[in-house]
Amino acid sequence: MAEPPVYETALGASSLDKITLLGQDLAQDVMGKVGFGELAFWLATQRRPAPGETRVFEAVLAALADHGFTPTAIVTRLTYLSAPDSIQGALAAGLLGGGSRFLGVTEDCGRFLHGVLTEAGRTGELPADDAGWDALALETVRTRRAAGEFVPGLGHHVHKQGDPRTPRLLEIAAEEGLVGPHLALFSAIGRVHPQVLGKTLPLNGAGVCGAALADLGLPLELLRGFALLARTAGLIGQLAEELRHPVANDVFLAVDLNNRPVAPDPYSPEQP
Repeated sequence: MAEPPVYETALGASSLDKITLLGQDLAQDVMGKVGFGELAFWLATQRRPAPGETRVFEAVLAALADHGFTPTAIVTRLTYLSAPDSIQGALAAGLLGGGSRFLGVTEDCGRFLHGVLTEAGRTGELPADDAGWDALALETVRTRRAAGEFVPGLGHHVHKQGDPRTPRLLEIAAEEGLVGPHLALFSAIGRVHPQVLGKTLPLNGAGVCGAALADLGLPLELLRGFALLARTAGLIGQLAEELRHPVANDVFLAVDLNNRPVAPDPYSPEQP
């Protein structure tokens, strides 16, 4: 008889009287001893973070948890209004809205910066001072502008004079000695882009979070996942507030009672 297949994992495993997680006894070595942020980092990397890494990581989670009545929050509240028996549906609806305009910028910025750094590393050493980073940033912004593309993480629809999360996260990373090449390049983009664009745009919080996560060595493919992890806590808060002070029905009625019929606008494919 053939031996049954074996599926190896370093994550959670259970026996009759014990649960292990990351090689630790869950009940004795993790519960009550390891914070959730530290554990989330540990699960993703399978290495226990240093205290400074945990501080930066948890600062990122706090920065991305909730931004008020964003589309993700609104759709969570409206889905709960429609299906109050499905908390999971309401949370999932909000998380599914984490894309290129909201939350997804964290991943987009991290990947973008990493790509620039990888290319720069192929042709020589990375900069060693602010002047070198400024030169690389200037070349990067010029290249993006010439291609008609935006720089991920640059600009914010509300915080036009500066996103308050950005300097604080940079400060925390500096305090912990964790300002790596991604944050260095991102900061330099903030300094030099007016020379190319002719205006000053803020470095937004989602972008700086992506740079910080990339400097922590977290998988680029999972950066949006960490943003969604943070936003899950915020959406739970949105639902908790909806239970006490509901607004979803007012939002629904504001649209439902104020719509008006118009003539059909037939679709026509664009002509070359």
